[in-house]
Amino acid sequence: MKKFSKGSIISYTAIIISYFIIQIFINMGLIDSYLQLNIILVGINIILAVSLNLITGFTGQFSLGHAAFMAIGAYTSAILTAKFGQPFIVSMIISGIAAAIAGVLIGIPTLRLKGDYLAIATLGFGEIIKIVALNIDYIGGARGFNDIPQYTNWTWSFGMTVATVVLIRHFINSYHGRACISIREDEIAAEAMGVNTTYYKVLAFAIGAFFAGIAGALYANYFYFIKPDSFGFMKSIDILVIVVFGGMGSIAGSIVGAIALSIISLFLQSIPELRMVIYSLILFAIMVYRPTGLMGNQEFKLFRKGDNPNAGVEGK
Repeated sequence: MKKFSKGSIISYTAIIISYFIIQIFINMGLIDSYLQLNIILVGINIILAVSLNLITGFTGQFSLGHAAFMAIGAYTSAILTAKFGQPFIVSMIISGIAAAIAGVLIGIPTLRLKGDYLAIATLGFGEIIKIVALNIDYIGGARGFNDIPQYTNWTWSFGMTVATVVLIRHFINSYHGRACISIREDEIAAEAMGVNTTYYKVLAFAIGAFFAGIAGALYANYFYFIKPDSFGFMKSIDILVIVVFGGMGSIAGSIVGAIALSIISLFLQSIPELRMVIYSLILFAIMVYRPTGLMGNQEFKLFRKGDNPNAGVEGK
């Protein structure tokens, strides 16, 4: 094990301090319930964006079904906590596993597809999950699932966000992560060099789905109430927008993108009639003048463990 560098120690210390500062502000009432809701939503969006970035940005698989894995995690956690009284940590882990299993089941037959065909297949999977949820009375059907215990708080949101970023970053810096990146760069060449492309695409899909399931559990156990329409096609688009806005193939980009878009939406709440127009114009300007996203494929110093996995591909 390499020793922590001075910069890493400072960075991790800053993360810990930021957690305690916000927790103190919450305890003192300086952060009200509305602002706390937005902070927790930022954490959930970071988890969703980073996990989708693993699939789309690092492995190069265009997925439009990420909200479906979030839905599986949300409903699994809601059932386990509301109907069976399970501890939140148990429900989160099982929710992630359930979403990962779904990722493997959908990944094996569809990840042999590429580009638009894969996007259509994952979009269809997302709509199937939504329709199934609409027609199961046990989970509320179209009425939605009520009376979910509120276990999600700032501590859970922050902890799972940090865990997601750290674990996915370590995966990307591993041999398996490099294999995923080689698939993104040139799948035929990667396969010729002995990379089992189908295995690694399914693996990336399963890991991304696992953390999307975790995000779904956090979401369900914060809002008391969930319904199938919350996890439709537009939710997947929202997550994809964050990834593209921040930078494909950049974990830092996903974090910055989630925070930036959340702040933009927060400030535009006062002008609802112009909110989506201004929101769209901002996105349009970024895509025209910064097509690689806010961060491109650059990373914060905290995430630079060893060589940059994107080295040599800047500007692509």
